[in-house]
Amino acid sequence: MSAYLGLFASAFLAATLVPAWSEVLFAGLLAAGYDPLLLLLSASTGNTLGSAVNWWLGRYLLHFQDRRWFPFRAETLGPAQRWYARWGVWTLLLAWLPVGGDALTFIAGMMRVRFWLFFTLTAIGKTTRYAILLGVVGLFD
Repeated sequence: MSAYLGLFASAFLAATLVPAWSEVLFAGLLAAGYDPLLLLLSASTGNTLGSAVNWWLGRYLLHFQDRRWFPFRAETLGPAQRWYARWGVWTLLLAWLPVGGDALTFIAGMMRVRFWLFFTLTAIGKTTRYAILLGVVGLFD
């Protein structure tokens, strides 16, 4: 059970501003014979809930954007805001991307996307990513 909790924590952190790579742990646990469905559930849930932290930050902490500790800089937010303005909430299906994905979830909070819609689209994208990883790693077994 601790392996699944460890994967959940790794995936949660990877979706926030803390640098982490849950895919490596996911692949390692899968190769070690852990239950693929439980790995998928643990990683997807942790990663989606971690993204919810970014949504919350965007929604409630934006008035601190001039502070040095603020997680995103204008040069990071600008391109993500333009992308979001063009494609809208559907960009949340790409929140799993290693570059820009965290910014998209933050901007969704800034743009006051309804949480249920944010959560649903983000969960679909992140679960799909881990399902693809499950299939790719499974090819090498």
